[in-house]
Amino acid sequence: MSDTTIESILQEHRLFSPPADLAAQAEIQGMAAYEQLYEQAKADPEGFWAELAAQELHWFQSWNQVLDWQPPFAKWFVNGKLNITYNCLDRHLTTWRRNKAALIWEGEPGDSRTLTYAQLYREVCQMANVLKQLGVQKGDRVGIYMPMIPEAAIAMLACARIGAPHTVVFGGFSAEALKDRLEDAQAKLVITADGGFRKDKVVPLKAAVDQALANNSVPSVQHVLVVQRTREEILMEPGRDRWWHELQAGASADCPAEPMDSEDLLFILYTSGTTGKPKGVVHTTGGYNLYTHMTLKWAFDLKDTDVYWCTADVGWITGHSYIVYGPLSNGATTVMYEGVPRPSNLGCFWDVIEKYGVTIFYTAPTAIRAFIKMGDELPKARNLSSLRILGTVGEPINPEAWMWYHQVIGGERCPIVDTWWQTETGGFMITPLAGATPTKPGSATRPFPGILADVVDIEGNPVPDNTGGYLVVRYPWPSMMRTVYGDDDRFRRTYWEYIPPKDGQYLYFAGDGVRRDADGYFWIMGRVDDVINVSGHRLGTMEIESALVSHPAVAEAAVVGRKDPVRGEEVFAFVTLERSYSPTDALKAELKQHVVQEIGAIARPSEIQFADALPKTRSGKIIRRFLRNLASGEDLVGDASTMEDQSVLDQLRQGS
Repeated sequence: MSDTTIESILQEHRLFSPPADLAAQAEIQGMAAYEQLYEQAKADPEGFWAELAAQELHWFQSWNQVLDWQPPFAKWFVNGKLNITYNCLDRHLTTWRRNKAALIWEGEPGDSRTLTYAQLYREVCQMANVLKQLGVQKGDRVGIYMPMIPEAAIAMLACARIGAPHTVVFGGFSAEALKDRLEDAQAKLVITADGGFRKDKVVPLKAAVDQALANNSVPSVQHVLVVQRTREEILMEPGRDRWWHELQAGASADCPAEPMDSEDLLFILYTSGTTGKPKGVVHTTGGYNLYTHMTLKWAFDLKDTDVYWCTADVGWITGHSYIVYGPLSNGATTVMYEGVPRPSNLGCFWDVIEKYGVTIFYTAPTAIRAFIKMGDELPKARNLSSLRILGTVGEPINPEAWMWYHQVIGGERCPIVDTWWQTETGGFMITPLAGATPTKPGSATRPFPGILADVVDIEGNPVPDNTGGYLVVRYPWPSMMRTVYGDDDRFRRTYWEYIPPKDGQYLYFAGDGVRRDADGYFWIMGRVDDVINVSGHRLGTMEIESALVSHPAVAEAAVVGRKDPVRGEEVFAFVTLERSYSPTDALKAELKQHVVQEIGAIARPSEIQFADALPKTRSGKIIRRFLRNLASGEDLVGDASTMEDQSVLDQLRQGS
């Protein structure tokens, strides 16, 4: 087997069709309708997107060129003028949606708030005028470092309304990580809160901002705007720091949306690399607005009657695209929740679904595996009958976790929309359409219409079905990142030259290994740097993890490669157990044999280390590079600022 392909052995044959009643009411009904859309977009991508842009969005001025493609740089809807907040707010005010709930918010301590479209519009306009009062002008960058409260979404929309690009930094990041991002973006103003509630604790956000800005370390920042959330005592620096509520109280609610060029910068969102400084992913206005609008509408079959809840944080791309911009552009009701499952309320997610009658629930596989570990009794004690569609995001989902989600949360009636995409892509790239696509546990299924995804070898040559290779996209799409902020060369090298361009054909390389089966379904196998080469066989870590998780004792697993003088690499597995199981040598042997039965002897772990928890980012992704370092006895390499709980590494070092 070629060393440029990724061998896939674990097979999945279960197939689940969309429920008949849901499919009958869906906007995209059945695979024939999907195929027609897909072929239409493939034959004439510019015409496809132009028609949708004209139908679905409000434009102050139409474009004179749909796509200007100078590989690897794209411009969409050239010279078109629009404002994303006009599409998210203003246009709904002339319809019955004016008094519809736009944003439902639930705080961790139990406080709550609902904003209609009219009320959200008023608060966004007031805050946009406050920003102007503080000297923010079109083109100025604004840092946002907030808990999950309505003001976080209001701040984003206020920035976009006046044409000030925002850079949202997740409220769990360290002061140093915040400083690096504010410095790179040259932010003029920072919006924060005195603190936030998370896991039964107060997170001191304002103190972190003070530390990040100490000694004038980010001289571009002129003001800090502070929301009063926890009412903890904080320092307010005279001349620099202002209270949100005081300025908002005196602000006008009249602030017309600034006409923005389709290619004007909307936001910068930083994503960590394995080494080096974080990458500032640049997204612009028109194409991003259209793509997030359409992907949410079609993939989740969004209806005006839906109560839609994405459990991400607005500090991540999922929060940008599918808590704020995508839902509001569609006139949907979007739910924000400040908290996470925690000792005082492990079942809080199910409480929110029951309280608000959530119909669409979109969360991460990491969360689902945590739910499994907590036990079925928590969700079964709540009424989840309002749910009609489930979704997953963030990483590949193990088939057994998929089945639990389907059975226990969805009651075997809800299709699962398993989405593959990235910060860099802006929106869903490979995803089922809830009313059209039969699903297979663990597969993201088929590309979204207009996405020409393929599986290739390292030279860019297509590979046969079920062989495995590198996931690429062959043609630009509207919400693609435009560049790395301030570093076009890094953008070109990282995303467009990993697979060498041939005959002027540039391939966007996502960084993931994938296989495509005979039905054209894509199976994401994890990052290519998470592929293990055992005696010439390249094994996807996700599939070994899936095999481990399919054992009843295993709640979660992470697999890495460790150098071996004979086989090149060997499989090293970190495993957390279900509550009713204890770590023993006999169980290790049983798990190794289970992997052999599920995949084959080539995938047998050489070593299994039991762990109480795995190192994860604050968005819930397992940080496998640290596990590789631990497995090999090396020093930790890379940025640790995104880690949720750094004590987990100490426990793993001690072999606990």
